Amino acid sequence: MGIKPGVASQKGKELSEVPQETTTNSSASSRRNRRRNRKASPVQTLYHTCKEVFATGGNGFIPPPNDVERLRSILDILKAEDVGLSPSLPYFRIMRSGRPVITYLHLYECEKFSIGIFCLPPSGVLPLHNHPGMTVFSKILFGTMHIKSFDWAEDLPCSTVTLENAPEAEARLAKLKVNADFVAPCNTSILYPAAGGNMHCFTAVTACAVLDVLGPPYSDPDGRHCTYYREYPFDHFSVDGISMLENEKDSFAWLQEREKPRELTVIGAPYVGPKIVDS
Repeated sequence: MGIKPGVASQKGKELSEVPQETTTNSSASSRRNRRRNRKASPVQTLYHTCKEVFATGGNGFIPPPNDVERLRSILDILKAEDVGLSPSLPYFRIMRSGRPVITYLHLYECEKFSIGIFCLPPSGVLPLHNHPGMTVFSKILFGTMHIKSFDWAEDLPCSTVTLENAPEAEARLAKLKVNADFVAPCNTSILYPAAGGNMHCFTAVTACAVLDVLGPPYSDPDGRHCTYYREYPFDHFSVDGISMLENEKDSFAWLQEREKPRELTVIGAPYVGPKIVDS
């Protein structure tokens, strides 16, 4: 889940298997970071940790397991008041029009990572979308959020179908990873470029706020576009070669690319919590 700063209309569970380590940080750097964090605000600590974790990042980058746990541990204890939020703020009220308006607060972005907060009133929905080439940490700061997420079903003999009414847009089979309510305080959710539920939908059961760290952030020039999907049940299509999944049909769905949903309204607002000092 993510959004570009200044482009508020774009969208802009634990993983059982930790990816292989790809890089390491020096112990000296970690010691410097710990000394600095003793005096830093929680959000400044988050920034410094992200800066170290994603220092060598790029498209498809997966931090090594120790860095994943280091960043997760910081997010797990982060509270709404640490970023200047409370449920009483107007972002979390339903507008008179009745259509939930989602507010995005931009905290920080560079080419390596971004930090931002989505504020959702009750029934607010961030529709099913992807995070190409990204590792994403999502922390629910307060409220109850329903999360539904998928990864592509890669190892099947036939995993795409052509739609008769839209031959240019194939539907592709995806494996359900998460379909549950999450109530704050809860553990940070993590998704990876090809695992952990890279395509997800967020629905606010109550007013809620979720902080996202994206590494790297969305970037059209670098091919990291936010793509939205329409979901079809597994048995919506009859496809040869996947009959063995019939007994697991509730664990699969067909996803088709779509334009940004018209009903999605995301607006930007200034972040007024503790400032991040870029250093």
